[in-house]
Amino acid sequence: MNNTDPCGGEKSSFRHSLKALRPKNFFFLFCAGCVNAFGVTVFLAPVNLYDSGISGTSILLSQVTPESLSLPVFLLLLNAPLFLFGLKKQGAVFTVYSLFAVAVYSAVSWLITDVLPVDVSVASPLAGQDLLLCALFGGVISGVGSGLTIRYGGAIDGIEVMAVIFARRLNVTVGTFVMTYNVLLYVVCGFVMQSWILPLYSIVTYAAGLKTIDFIVEGFDRSKEVMIVTDKPQEVSRALTEAFACGTTKIAAVGGYSNAEKTIVYFVVNRFQISKMRDLVLEIDPNAFVTISDVADVVKGKCKK
Repeated sequence: MNNTDPCGGEKSSFRHSLKALRPKNFFFLFCAGCVNAFGVTVFLAPVNLYDSGISGTSILLSQVTPESLSLPVFLLLLNAPLFLFGLKKQGAVFTVYSLFAVAVYSAVSWLITDVLPVDVSVASPLAGQDLLLCALFGGVISGVGSGLTIRYGGAIDGIEVMAVIFARRLNVTVGTFVMTYNVLLYVVCGFVMQSWILPLYSIVTYAAGLKTIDFIVEGFDRSKEVMIVTDKPQEVSRALTEAFACGTTKIAAVGGYSNAEKTIVYFVVNRFQISKMRDLVLEIDPNAFVTISDVADVVKGKCKK
């Protein structure tokens, strides 16, 4: 007779997952919520610009509903169920981190709009009614908040969770799902507000936010990965190690046409070292085949020669 309790097993697994929560992540998620709230409530909402995803939806709903249903209320009401819905797909740690970030985002938004002596009712306290400045700075600042949230294990917008869950079922990519949602959101905003100027400026906000998220998540100083197919792997590897004081990786390969044995030397450099690396490799092996690609981020220990 099987005495195991499936529910008890799930609870045990949930508790085990929560042990992976890190105080450092909560600190940065707290900062992310504060930053995101500052960008949205100080630059976007005061001039009726719209953030992307659930944040933008919350701004729109707060504009067309009674004053008691403010932006912070909709941020919680719309985001929390989506993250809880995605609990099984995304895991307990991601859900806890995300709900914490959203709670901070909502609480700080409430402080700025309803408690602190800051007037965000008719214009941005910092950029006035300059829509371009508000769109750019609102997008960049909220992008920093969203990027920090992603980098430290969560998400600050529930639409991203829905994209992960439903994109494959709809046979689209996650990025396409999110973009489609935002395009539809801006179209609805245009009809509801009977103005297309604000939704069009909101697209500037969306673009600035996306680029900023890339910088925060992937790193500002993007490196380059180099794959060198050469008949002189020892010489090339030694020269690169001596020139740049860091190791290489040699990968065995076979030529697709000649079936001859080849070696690929894998190496990571920054953009200022590309020219020197290229000259060095071709000097040793003029017949080397070199490809150079972007690397989003590099995590490494101590280099070994």
